[in-house]
Amino acid sequence: MYVESHDGTRLAYEDYGQGETLVFVSSAMLNTEMWEYQLPFFAERGFRCVAFDRRGHGRSDRPSTGYDIDSTADDLAAVLTQLDLRDVTLIGHSLGGAEIARYLARHGAVRVARVVFIAAMLPFLKRTDDNPQGLPQEAIEASVARLRADRPKWLAGQKEAFFATHLGNDVSPALVEHTMAQCLSASPWATLQAQQAAVHTDSRAALREIGVPALVVHGAADFSAPVEVTGRRTAELIPGATYKEYPTAGHGIYASHHAQLNADVLEFIKR
Repeated sequence: MYVESHDGTRLAYEDYGQGETLVFVSSAMLNTEMWEYQLPFFAERGFRCVAFDRRGHGRSDRPSTGYDIDSTADDLAAVLTQLDLRDVTLIGHSLGGAEIARYLARHGAVRVARVVFIAAMLPFLKRTDDNPQGLPQEAIEASVARLRADRPKWLAGQKEAFFATHLGNDVSPALVEHTMAQCLSASPWATLQAQQAAVHTDSRAALREIGVPALVVHGAADFSAPVEVTGRRTAELIPGATYKEYPTAGHGIYASHHAQLNADVLEFIKR
């Protein structure tokens, strides 16, 4: 099943269950399959669950353009409008969280009841004069250089840290390899563009304007999006946000801590 975005790009989506609608926005490099611990859980509890593959990912088209944050936020808008989804809960992981924030800034919250940011790449990752908490430009450039030089090696070097397995999290080697395979299935071009979007997008103003209930969930051991740069600051910027921090979770919190995460999201939705 597909919807067509603003520039003709076809976005593959999956739709399960009936009831109040939850829309899942995936991380960069990952696709709908990342939500295998969430989609059945919520569909079996009376929710309609919609998830889609970002352009350049999964079964969606792989255009050469449209990877900037405005365009991918408009892709999310295409999903909501073409499926006529209303009173939805938007749930985003990593870059998906930044896309949700930009969607709200560009399109408003008329279709949105609440939002959930999971290990989100927010509010602004790059260090600037007015964002001294961000990551230094030289560190960002070094990471991108390693990605360009050898993408599989770049991913392999952080696959265990992604799940913080050194802290004893119950994540099998098979799941780690499965996740890496998902990441490698994304278009190399899309991967590069997504990395640029993640670090250069400034969402501080957008977060301050969020007027719907928001849940922010982050791992204290997140290697990809350090909690002191992202999760804690995000919760401080969103008016009235609920913040949950998991001491042993890494970036792959959606899988390593899925039971706790699902319970927290369910509690938040049912308030």
